[in-house]
Amino acid sequence: MSWLWAIIVGLVLGLIAKAILPGKQQIPLWLTVIFGILGSILGNAVAAWIGVADTKGIDWIRHLLQLAGAVAIVAVGDMLWASMKGRRRTRA
Repeated sequence: MSWLWAIIVGLVLGLIAKAILPGKQQIPLWLTVIFGILGSILGNAVAAWIGVADTKGIDWIRHLLQLAGAVAIVAVGDMLWASMKGRRRTRA
């Protein structure tokens, strides 16, 4: 996978993950892309582990696993980002 394709997929998955999660996420766009890329990698690893990485036609299960990975990473990353930003504000 080329870097450009990874960034595009990461952006799309990250934005969809942010739309699925309830409430407003505080993470910036660049971090959303990174979390989307990491979710894609996680979903691909899980798909390979359960044996559905390569199927005939469209790999719907793999894509759903990528999205689930992105949702999980965006949720955890948003909590960490909010806690880091909260600590910075109290010191200033």
